[in-house]
Amino acid sequence: MIFRRAVVRECANVAGAVFVALFAILLTTTLIRLLGQAAGGKLASEAVLALLGFGAINYLPIILSLTLFISVLLTLSRSYRDSEMIIWFSAGQSLTAWVGPVMLFALPLIVMVAVLSLFLSPWALSKSAEYRQAMSQREEMSQIKPGAFREAGSRVFFIEGITADELAVKNIFVSSTQHGRLGVMVSREGTQETLANGDRFAVLLKGRRYEGTPGSAEYRVMEFERYAVRIETREARAVEESPKTAFLTDLLRNPTDANKAELLWRLAIPLQALNLVLIAVPLSFVNPRAGRGNNLLLAILTFLIYGNLINVSQAWVAQGKLAFGIGLWAAHLLIFVILVVLFLRRIAVYSWRRAQA
Repeated sequence: MIFRRAVVRECANVAGAVFVALFAILLTTTLIRLLGQAAGGKLASEAVLALLGFGAINYLPIILSLTLFISVLLTLSRSYRDSEMIIWFSAGQSLTAWVGPVMLFALPLIVMVAVLSLFLSPWALSKSAEYRQAMSQREEMSQIKPGAFREAGSRVFFIEGITADELAVKNIFVSSTQHGRLGVMVSREGTQETLANGDRFAVLLKGRRYEGTPGSAEYRVMEFERYAVRIETREARAVEESPKTAFLTDLLRNPTDANKAELLWRLAIPLQALNLVLIAVPLSFVNPRAGRGNNLLLAILTFLIYGNLINVSQAWVAQGKLAFGIGLWAAHLLIFVILVVLFLRRIAVYSWRRAQA
């Protein structure tokens, strides 16, 4: 019991440090990407924190799976480096005796990975898509800052100022290209209107339109009292349905190739976490007299290959080239066979050494 508690405690301490590091990297990279979108005018600045949270929930299953793998690997590698494993094997204990304490630590997190992968991750993706769409449905002019250009479809908007109530703008410029002719509209004021059918229009009042072909001296000038430019249709604002955002019941109820591939991915994450925890036990071997990075490089290579096998299986199922049952288990069974071989090899090596002694 003391041994089990010691292993669980050390794995938990290492896992905490690893998770904080990985989660910080995830948040930093996601935040940089979202800030870049916000700076480019593709995303409202107040949506950054919400989308950051949804993105973190989406990637949590992968982060936890990798955390489990690295924490078990580092904990057992430390035992090898400090020669604790030599005492362990000299006492007649086997490498498989480590599986129980390791699984005692890992199983609650594997269950958490399964819940995140099957339910919370698609929910986060769905809410993220809905939130992005809701932000894009805000008044177009309220997203435009004075003195900055903004794209809306095939048009470019520029305004000089916004009224205090943000319902109207002053000195607006709109540029668009239709049938190879460049049209430029200028107006001292403008508003936005949404029709009953959901279509949205930018309305310019008392302005001019200049129309011509770039490189040609021929152009025409028109004055107007009111000019409406459609920004977006209701259909364009509808949230696009995707297997990634579908709930588990929807995937099971509609078993298309794309939905089967998505279901395969969600089931593969907890299975991958389980196999990675087990394979970390034989991969943790370190020769105290040799280099310490060899097993870590092998572990990283194993993780990358495992992930690529799952991605290939998912792609083939989505394309109808592979049956769902084969695609679901093929990669995991292959890694499990490698896991058994590694265990047998390590056990055989230490059995041979005890026999020689």
